[in-house]
Amino acid sequence: MALGLMLSTVSCTDFKHDSYDRVVSSQFSIQSEEEVGFLVGNAYVPWRRTMLLFDGIVRSQQLSADSDLIPFRAGIGWEDGGLYQRLHLHTWTVQDNGPRAAWNDTFTGINTTNRIISQIEDGSIPLEGEVKTALVSELNVLRASYYYLLLDLFGNVPIVTDFKDTSLPTQSTRKEVFDFVEKSILDNIDNLSETPRGNYYGRMNKWVALGFLAKIYLNAEVWIGEDRYDDCIDVCNQIIAFAEESGEYAMEANQKDAFRTNNENSKDIIFALPIDNTYLTEWNTFDVHMQALAPESQATYQLSHRPWGGSAAMPQFIESFDPDDLRLKENFIQGPQYTTLGGSEPLMRSDGSGQVNYTNAIPYSRYSDVDDGFRWGKFEYEVGGNNILSNDFPMLRYTDVLMMKAESMMRTEKPGFGAIVTSIRERYFRSAPEKAAVSDADLMGGSTYDYGRRDTYTHADGTVWAEGKTTHEGGADIKYGRFLDELGWEFTQEGRRRQDMIRFGAFTTKSWLSHDASEPYRVLFPIPHNAITTNSNLKQNPGY
Repeated sequence: MALGLMLSTVSCTDFKHDSYDRVVSSQFSIQSEEEVGFLVGNAYVPWRRTMLLFDGIVRSQQLSADSDLIPFRAGIGWEDGGLYQRLHLHTWTVQDNGPRAAWNDTFTGINTTNRIISQIEDGSIPLEGEVKTALVSELNVLRASYYYLLLDLFGNVPIVTDFKDTSLPTQSTRKEVFDFVEKSILDNIDNLSETPRGNYYGRMNKWVALGFLAKIYLNAEVWIGEDRYDDCIDVCNQIIAFAEESGEYAMEANQKDAFRTNNENSKDIIFALPIDNTYLTEWNTFDVHMQALAPESQATYQLSHRPWGGSAAMPQFIESFDPDDLRLKENFIQGPQYTTLGGSEPLMRSDGSGQVNYTNAIPYSRYSDVDDGFRWGKFEYEVGGNNILSNDFPMLRYTDVLMMKAESMMRTEKPGFGAIVTSIRERYFRSAPEKAAVSDADLMGGSTYDYGRRDTYTHADGTVWAEGKTTHEGGADIKYGRFLDELGWEFTQEGRRRQDMIRFGAFTTKSWLSHDASEPYRVLFPIPHNAITTNSNLKQNPGY
């Protein structure tokens, strides 16, 4: 879209090169803030790709955790070489596409950012004064945001800042990468715009930068062994003060407004990946509806393409919700389905066996029926849409800032964090408002999640699967597990559950459905095989 708009300002006789995927620097001049946005737009594209494409980070964060899975679907498929099973079982390998896609697409973002910085600094792209300073600072923070992703997923990665250096990059420690991200933000944040929307929507403004700074401080104890919770509180307070003074950011009275088809004006969104299916045509741009809905649900939503019926919520996760919590009703597609939304004509299964009915039951990760499991429904599915949703994908919400502050207060034993969480919960318990209130002591207790194995698959001849297990581990032993529950309920389907579970020590220690507790080294993904074989300076993460 940005390229199309830019081309509209250039005459056909002046634009003589067939360079349709990038800016030709010798023909480019900055005329307005809008055109600055066109220039940097290409450096932001990999954020969407690395998060949302078919084997993107959102999938790795969700399917490796206790909230979601893609089981094998009888009559549909989703075997795919066992990729989704390995995510569920924590048996992924150095060859798997999830780690490889995350590594490649994120480094593409870093390399593209480095290229534009290099072109600005050597004068190929003519910028001067405050415009140059602001744009280079924005790009430095954007590059740091890509490194935030690598810091979380892989830990020890090369820090690359020189686009013209063709030597093999050397590997940095996780602490060095952490320090690089922190310094990049702190050194450049004063030059960033404070404008939250308009030309700076979906870009690195001051508040987005502070949000990423808060995130690395929140995870610092896990990532580098340092307690930075007080720093997290300080940074969150800066965002909160701006929000309260300006009114630019706030929790939505109705959470769903942050996930509508046209959600770009939601005050809850601080940083989002802008998506519009009019302009973005890459098949898997944003297709959670295609991944989640059964093929028959094409009729209900009048979709141009038939969905694939794979991903679903973990039944144990669904059972952890309070029945009166509106998030249980509003964020999951469940129960009997009909030929139209709000209609009364039953939607029948293609095999003629009855009505499509999304039940909270998945017998086994390697076997399930077409309508087993509640389906993702947090994002609005546009009636009459195609294979790409036009909802912008929130990467940082104001509600997230409040929860980061509350968690950091809890971990540093500062009273009052229960009141923050209560203010968030009050939106969801309208029929039972007394249930919204949670105390500091409540949140410091164990998890309500009923962990344990739940394999109950029975063969057609009536015999139970030989390795079927039913165990009950519970979550009472998870320190601050009740707060982990709150994070799961509030941020379901937002591509972050793995990170939260790791911070609370539950990611490799608990079992769910067909998944047993895994090796501690699984908190990091392996550096992909192709990266190791093409760069002799890289050393594989432990355990792989």
